[in-house]
Amino acid sequence: MPETNRLGGASDCFELEFVEREATPSWAMKLGIRLHLAGLSLSNTVSELERFGVERSRSTIHNWVQKADLQPTDDKSPDHVAVDETVIQIDDQRYWLYAAVDTDTNEFLHVKIGTAQNLGLSEIFFGELREKHDVEDAVFPVDGAPWLQEALRRHGLRFQHVTHGNRNTVERLYKEIKRRTNQFANHFRHVDPATAETWLLAQAFCQNQLI
Repeated sequence: MPETNRLGGASDCFELEFVEREATPSWAMKLGIRLHLAGLSLSNTVSELERFGVERSRSTIHNWVQKADLQPTDDKSPDHVAVDETVIQIDDQRYWLYAAVDTDTNEFLHVKIGTAQNLGLSEIFFGELREKHDVEDAVFPVDGAPWLQEALRRHGLRFQHVTHGNRNTVERLYKEIKRRTNQFANHFRHVDPATAETWLLAQAFCQNQLI
């Protein structure tokens, strides 16, 4: 299936507060952002926009994604939240991508990049998750990672130690994220961690729109 066929929903599913400072029509910017987040490379996105008479560089489209500040919607009240980590690489350094997913809706709730797989980062991650969503009554199916379990205890959140079942949801979504980043080979080059995290938050936003 062509990647453009994956673009479901209305084009107005997000607002671009920086439009007034851009010469490009808002519809073209939204189209460019959606095409790139749906899996088109920056070069192919440039080519698609040219079909509509809009000529912009790859760096301009990259900047649109960064400036749009797209991320999963706040104020959800999930019953079950799966949390997992996976490795990505930025230049020659390994980072850990943390993600939380509502297993009933398959929506991403929060995404964060950190330099380590440890208790400190896990506590920060769950703290940010609690600020964004009502998860006080949620149950967290987690694997045997002691740092995740201890961080949940410190936040007073309930969890279940599982190896299959609901946790498979977040693992499947990780595979989708990695499929979409295949043009980078899961390796971000010449960007800082904050830029990579913004791009991954936008990917999570896009995934939620396609559910």
